[in-house]
Amino acid sequence: MKLILLGAPGAGKGTQAKRLEEDFGWRQVSTGDILRAARKAGTPLGLKAAAFMDSGALVPDDLVVQIVRERLQQDDLKGGFILDGFPRTVGQAEALEALGVDIDAVLEIAVDDEELVGRLTGRLTCSRCGAMFHRLFLKPAVEGICNKCSGALVQRADDNEETVRNRLAVYQRQTAPLIAFYGARGRLVTVNGTGGTPDGVYQSVRTVLARG
Repeated sequence: MKLILLGAPGAGKGTQAKRLEEDFGWRQVSTGDILRAARKAGTPLGLKAAAFMDSGALVPDDLVVQIVRERLQQDDLKGGFILDGFPRTVGQAEALEALGVDIDAVLEIAVDDEELVGRLTGRLTCSRCGAMFHRLFLKPAVEGICNKCSGALVQRADDNEETVRNRLAVYQRQTAPLIAFYGARGRLVTVNGTGGTPDGVYQSVRTVLARG
């Protein structure tokens, strides 16, 4: 299956993509992870993207499309893939269609904005291995220390409340129109993620995908 995941920052797209990858073998393609890795490595693309990412703005379409085009050509995606974080604008969706990619389904995970703010401002990331924790929902065994590698836990620069609210406003303005775009093409299915546990949301995801 070729699947797109839609949802605001913090909606749980990455979590659900990993579960689908484990169960069905469809490879997760996360543009966010690719961009953060490029920024950390100091590549030309990463340096260009860094200023946009740190302010909560969307990375320009031409940079993102370049990354996705190269990734979709790799052999490990022949068995199916899950696009997580792309497309984020109608322009990106049109670019994806222009590449000749036939998407089977577009899954929207809908979550209330205030819940998203709480999720994102509490996130912690291991500075060594990248493992994710949360101040309320997934606390480390020792405060500030990663359970997996004992690395220091830090808050991403774009997870403060001001930036989070800006990211949500950007999503509503630029990404939400994709719901209408794919709805008109008969590809859109929606799962309510507000107040749900990751396991509960995943069961809903499997149910709507099984309906085809």
